[in-house]
Amino acid sequence: MSSNIRAMVANVEVDDLDAAIPLYQELTGETEVRRFPYRELELALVGPFLLYSGPVEKYVSQHGTVIVGSLAPVLEALGTANAEILEAPNEVPNGTRIVARHPDGSVFEYMQLRA
Repeated sequence: MSSNIRAMVANVEVDDLDAAIPLYQELTGETEVRRFPYRELELALVGPFLLYSGPVEKYVSQHGTVIVGSLAPVLEALGTANAEILEAPNEVPNGTRIVARHPDGSVFEYMQLRA
């Protein structure tokens, strides 16, 4: 049985994306940076780091992003565990996402990437 989890992404709040990106490029050895907006936030994906800047106080703080092959088994597992779905499945620039608070209080974004 293979895991539905494809990758984990660390979420990092920064004041200035332009100033922060070079360090994360150096840490990861990545030259490619994927920048994109989400609502009022500006985001940059550098290897396994998702940097974000903007009015973050308007959003639920997340421990990380979990990239999955399919959201269906995630929703089933979260339901069985009585997790709280904070944001129902919705389309975003990268694919479909949900945000859930686990019974232990941790909050994760689950992302099924667009094919």
